[in-house]
Amino acid sequence: MAKEGVKAREVKRQKLVAKYADKRAELKAAGDFAGLDKLPKNSSAVRLHNRCKLTGRPRGYMRTFGISRVTFREMALDGKIPGVRKASW
Repeated sequence: MAKEGVKAREVKRQKLVAKYADKRAELKAAGDFAGLDKLPKNSSAVRLHNRCKLTGRPRGYMRTFGISRVTFREMALDGKIPGVRKASW
């Protein structure tokens, strides 16, 4: 489980990226790098990191489900993810 502050920081970054996306694209197209420097650092999409929506775990993230592999396995075995079951052959 990640600390609540770490999860909150990531959410804050996501909001900043969404807020400044249009302005950042305009400045990039115009080649105004001085203007880009004046924007907040956390408004850059490169600074985002995928985290599990439930636990905040940064590693083993599965994009299709938005959760980590550990959480995915627990939920799949409990039958909480529709259409997913353990393989057997």
